[in-house]
Amino acid sequence: MINSTTSGRTERRSRNRLRFTLLEVAFISVFVGAAVWTFSNSSARVPVEGRVLADAYGPERNSEGFEEWIIRDFFQQQRGGFFLDVGANHYRAYSNTYYLEKFLGWSGIAVEPLVGFEPDYRQHRPATRFRPFFVSDVSNAEAKLYYLAKNHLVTSTEESFTERYGSGAKELKVQTITLDDLLAAEKVQRIDFMSMDIELHEPKALAGFDIARFRPALVCIEAHPEVRQQIIDYFTLHRYAVVAKYLRVDERNLYFAPLSASHP
Repeated sequence: MINSTTSGRTERRSRNRLRFTLLEVAFISVFVGAAVWTFSNSSARVPVEGRVLADAYGPERNSEGFEEWIIRDFFQQQRGGFFLDVGANHYRAYSNTYYLEKFLGWSGIAVEPLVGFEPDYRQHRPATRFRPFFVSDVSNAEAKLYYLAKNHLVTSTEESFTERYGSGAKELKVQTITLDDLLAAEKVQRIDFMSMDIELHEPKALAGFDIARFRPALVCIEAHPEVRQQIIDYFTLHRYAVVAKYLRVDERNLYFAPLSASHP
């Protein structure tokens, strides 16, 4: 026979167990909900414009970020153009121009002071002229570059900048050239696309470039915070505007087109 005291204890244990079970359910619900939110929003980190580009031109790309897809989108798969790739680095990995040459028949010039990249350009990029210079505001001067043996993507004239990405930066002395002198020597008459990625030296490189003469249809230029405003001021002065549709897709680079261009 179960007395009233025993029955009360059993009922309390039952209620406590039920309460604990409900707390477990609540916790699991919150945990699962958070997991679902995290999973569903992992793709949301890529803006809708980026997903549109991926659907149209992906899934593979050679550039470091969305650059290749943006360039192809801007030119609408135009064939046979001419590019100028300043700070070209590797012939394929992280290249903004590899696809243009390989699949769309473009030709151009790759300017890169790290001469170790030249043999691969000669072998794999026959329509690209590799030129081992460092682009600046004066020609025939000597510049000091700082590079990391394991990461050539952060080679800069600023040692402190290079060492943000690793210690033990090595020094390299290279010959400078202005874009105007380079283009004159190469007898270039027009540029459809220009890519520039030279780690804080962009304003000085632009100072030696007569953009009004060559009037590239699109410029992709890396714009670190330290030099971003100088870059914007340069292009504004020369009647270029940021291509707004790519701002949310690529936060590292800016894309400029002439104000007279019909592209959005």
